[in-house]
Amino acid sequence: MTQRSDRAEGIACGIGAGALWGLVFLVPEVARDFGALHLAAGRYIAYGVIACALLAPRWKRILPHLALRDWWILLALGMLGNTFYYVLLVSAVQLAGIALTSLVIGFIPVVVTLVGSRDKAAPSLAGLAPSLLLGTAAALCIGWQAARGSAAGGEAAGQLAGLLCAIGALASWAGFAVANSRCLSRLVAISAHDWSLLLGVATGAQALLLVPVALALEPQGHDAMAWTRFAALSLGVAVFASIVGNALWNRMCRLLPLTMVGQMILFETLFALLYAFLWEQRLPTGAEILAIVLVISSVLSCLSVHRSPGAQDSAGPSTPEKQSARARRSGGETCKEAS
Repeated sequence: MTQRSDRAEGIACGIGAGALWGLVFLVPEVARDFGALHLAAGRYIAYGVIACALLAPRWKRILPHLALRDWWILLALGMLGNTFYYVLLVSAVQLAGIALTSLVIGFIPVVVTLVGSRDKAAPSLAGLAPSLLLGTAAALCIGWQAARGSAAGGEAAGQLAGLLCAIGALASWAGFAVANSRCLSRLVAISAHDWSLLLGVATGAQALLLVPVALALEPQGHDAMAWTRFAALSLGVAVFASIVGNALWNRMCRLLPLTMVGQMILFETLFALLYAFLWEQRLPTGAEILAIVLVISSVLSCLSVHRSPGAQDSAGPSTPEKQSARARRSGGETCKEAS
């Protein structure tokens, strides 16, 4: 019963994270007069400041459990899953549109699940094949109309650049999802929420370095109203997507096996499309409705594989006892390895 409730909680956290992360696809459209570097710097500076404030009461307790290696891991994860990913995602949305970007990002579950299937005692690829095929079909449906529109009009060079940015974002976030999930499974003395906040501190430091680059490379001359909108969007995305969304995702990573973690990111794509429909004030097309059905089927298929007794016993979430044993074997390191 405990394992079943843990899995239900993990799925709920994954859906919540997807709902909040889907908002980031709208920001490049709402603030189209700002470039990717501006938007990334604004979001993650706000994220870093809020994270520092939330961690302040616990700094003295947390710092003794962090080695220099852990800070390097946090910086690497912040670059992969936050800074680099978001710069590429914003560029992709502004160059190729939300739907086409969602198509490429929709392949993250396929990549993460394939990597997770190599873990010891994880479900076999044969068992995961239906879920992977359904997820791939869903991603293709999601971007079908956008891909046709890109071929019919617009600058080909811009569309190609947007596609390449989306592929880069795919690779960056897939690497982050795998590394962060494995790192979280080894945490002992630091909670998943505090780990998320530490990631915010590391990313905020990186974002400060983006400011002079953004000022030098991207257009300036925005009026007061534009800067006010920019500040509101940066703060809103920092709170809801970076703080709350990351906390939900890290909680999910502790409750679900890696192969299920990959499936949960599909909800980001679904919510991104939902917000796009609301923004564009239209109903989904037949292909988009089919994609929603395929996504839900993909997740249910993955769940059925993990409900088997063997998968539950071997691929379930790390218990405190397992985490303590890992800590003893690793000499008490907070996070022994990132990948």
